[in-house]
Order: sequence, then C-alpha cells, then structure tokens
Amino acid sequence: MELKVVNTKGKETAKAVNLAETIFGIEPNDHAIYLDVKQILARKRQGTSKSKERAEISGSTRKIKKQKGTGTARAGSIKSGVFRGGGRIFGPRPRNYDFKLNKKVKQLARKSALAYKAKENAILVVEEITFDAPKTKDFNTILANLNLTFEKVLFVTNGDNSNVHLSAKNIIGAKVVSAENLNTYDILNANKVVISEGSFETINNILN
Repeated sequence: MELKVVNTKGKETAKAVNLAETIFGIEPNDHAIYLDVKQILARKRQGTSKSKERAEISGSTRKIKKQKGTGTARAGSIKSGVFRGGGRIFGPRPRNYDFKLNKKVKQLARKSALAYKAKENAILVVEEITFDAPKTKDFNTILANLNLTFEKVLFVTNGDNSNVHLSAKNIIGAKVVSAENLNTYDILNANKVVISEGSFETINNILN
C-alpha cells in the first residue's frame, strides 16, 4: 500500500511512503490485541485498594455468647465479618496486576492494530512536525489543516520531540508519542493515526 505524504498545511506533496506488507498488510490477530491491551491497562492500575479483615479490627476478643443452646449459629468474636462493624471477608489487598506477555505477542498485537487502521484508511502520513517552542495554537492550526479538529488523533513522531508533545498536551483528543513508544492501546483508541514520514524506519525496525 502506498500513501501520499502531506505537509502541515494539509496539501499533498510529491513524496509517497510504501506501507510494509509485513506490518500493515497482515491478517490481524484479535487475541494478541486482547492480551496486549489487557496488559497495558493492568499496568495502569494502582493496586492500592485495601480493607481491614477481622485480624486488623479493633474490638473485644471475648466470646459473645455461649457455644450451644441459643438456637442460632455459633459465634466466637464480634470482629467476625458477619457482624456489623466486623472485618471484611476476603477483602482487597495491595497487589500488582501486571502479568508476563511474550515480546513476539506484543509485536503481533501492534502489527494487527496498525493493519486494522490501514484497512479502515485511518492512517495519514505527514512531513516531520517540529516546533521551536511549545505552541498549542500552532498545533491546533495543524489539526485544522488536516481536518482533524474534532477527532481522536494519535501523532507518531520520529524521536522524542518534547515541544510537539507539550503543544498537544492540553488538546482534548490529541496525543503525541514517539515511534519507539507506540503501543496497541493508543493505536486502537484513536480514530486517526498520523505518522510522520521519518517514523516508518523506526516502526519497521521494531516490528520486523
């Protein structure tokens, strides 16, 4: 597949980029995508939920009633989870939700996500975007020129361009990542993926 390169004014240039069939033309693997997105979201969880169990509750340790003859269930402690004010039974504890995922599965997931976007014609190739200083207004102008003002857009840059990243930080729906940090969730979460011309070499090196 070949895509024309557009400039920041939204005009097509004489240049074109060939999308590698080994990445953008594969048959997407939905299960690989599911596993990778699940891991990405799991890593974002703080895992700090905590509730007190019966051993951590303050209260009397006396036996609250005799063992037999009451006609009700036996009870040994007021701190039991069956009583009001007692501890939580099997409550949450701090934990890490991350799990291991093979590198090749993560590669396949990113390839599959990019292949879906290619099939949907949701990939746009632009010339390299550079700012001398963070300028939200200039970034908004580029979005308007590309007719992406009201879209959820993922910009993929070649290298870590901090000025471009900061320019998009306050714009709802826009996100900037470097080609090295491209992940499956960000690709699928965007309506349009805008890839800079110089990013394709990095993407090919990482995913092939």
